[in-house]
Amino acid sequence: MPRATNGPASRRRRNNRLKLAKGFKGSRSKLFRTATEAVDRAQAMAYVHRKLKKRDFRRLWTVRINAACRMDGISYSRFIDGLTKCEIKLNRKMLSEIAIHDPTAFTKLVETAKAKVC
Repeated sequence: MPRATNGPASRRRRNNRLKLAKGFKGSRSKLFRTATEAVDRAQAMAYVHRKLKKRDFRRLWTVRINAACRMDGISYSRFIDGLTKCEIKLNRKMLSEIAIHDPTAFTKLVETAKAKVC
């Protein structure tokens, strides 16, 4: 009886790992061990950066809202406080979009927030 090895399965495993490393530079896409290290690191960083992306976008929205508020003569924190007191429940993403695409509506939001804060 011939000796049975795990050749097909291990070759498939290696090829799958090398496919994940496609597009990497030099030996990181050609050699199995370096490709494995590169792919492991890339997947770890992808996980971390998916979490950081949410943080970065929230910061961006906050900066945009703050800039629009300052043009209407109110600070970001007072604006958010006023919206909370008015029970206007808009998230920062939508407030940012309103500030960019519909300044008149954003000005009305600022006026209602100012009325509650002052």
